[in-house]
Amino acid sequence: MSNEILTTGKRKTATARAVTKKGKGKVLINGVPVELYPIELLRNKLMEPLKILGERSNEVDIDIKVNGGGNTGQTDAARTAMAKGIIKYFGDDHELENNIRIYDRTILVNDIRRKMPKKPMGSGARAKRQKSYR
Repeated sequence: MSNEILTTGKRKTATARAVTKKGKGKVLINGVPVELYPIELLRNKLMEPLKILGERSNEVDIDIKVNGGGNTGQTDAARTAMAKGIIKYFGDDHELENNIRIYDRTILVNDIRRKMPKKPMGSGARAKRQKSYR
């Protein structure tokens, strides 16, 4: 086990950088403890990698910095960065990685979907100006 491990996660335009190191189980997102994350559904989503890790989550401190995107994009990016950091930190344990993959593969894989570009004659990617015959 090394000193500090830096990992990243992305979702849409949100980018998260996580520093995983030896500690007492503290998880901070932009300097705020994960337990105080405002939206309960997203807080539970953020806690998933720690729940899969179980008791060993008390051995690591994770400091995550997230910017760009919205609430859900930031949550998914942070969750990916956290899971990757945990796996790298406990590098010898392949069972942990398999458990995370079985639980939800999208935790470890960045979501490559992006917004479609805007097209001419419309207000967005698909919407077009209405046509009037009279």
